[in-house]
Amino acid sequence: VQLVESGGDLVQPGGSLRLSCAASGSIFVINDMGWYRQAPGKQRELVATITRGFSTNYADSVKGRFTISRDNAKNTVYLQLNSLKPEDTAVYYCNADIFHPKVRQRDYWGQGTQVTVSS
Repeated sequence: VQLVESGGDLVQPGGSLRLSCAASGSIFVINDMGWYRQAPGKQRELVATITRGFSTNYADSVKGRFTISRDNAKNTVYLQLNSLKPEDTAVYYCNADIFHPKVRQRDYWGQGTQVTVSS
C-alpha cells in the first residue's frame, strides 16, 4: 500500500491550499483517514480525521479554517486549508487505516508534503 500526498506549497498568510492523499495497492477497505502535521522541533500532531461514513474530527487550532473530506471511490482524502497562518507551517502527513484480508499491516503513512506560510 502507498499513500501519496500532494498540494503542499509556499503561501502567504490568509491564503489557501488543498492537500490530496491517494491510496493505492492491496486495499480491501479504508476505514479512518486523517491528516497530521509536524513543525520543526515539535512533535507530530493531529490535524483532522474522517471516518468512512464521513464523520469528522478537528484539532481546536484548525476548526473553522480547515476542512477534511474524502472520496471513497478514489481512495483519496483531502484537506482544504483556508485562512492560513504562519503557525500552520509544517510537514503534513496523511494517515489511513487500510484493511486487506491477506495483509497484516493496517496503519499507513504518506511521505509528507511541506506547507509553508510566510510573507
